[in-house]
Amino acid sequence: MRDEYDFSNAKRAQDVPHLAKLQAESGKSRITLFLDNDVLAAFRERAAQSGKGYQTLINEVLRVSLAR
Repeated sequence: MRDEYDFSNAKRAQDVPHLAKLQAESGKSRITLFLDNDVLAAFRERAAQSGKGYQTLINEVLRVSLAR
């Protein structure tokens, strides 16, 4: 691996047709989200017990919250 990479000419996924199509089809968006460490640890623990991914569990909790 290199110590540094040059991304100055990189394109965003939305600017590459086949990647933009994949993003549109998934119905999901990639975001950056800051969570408290204890909250993240709890979701990771639940994920290990349930066999689901912790991000899936967070999404499920948010969806239930929206339905209220």
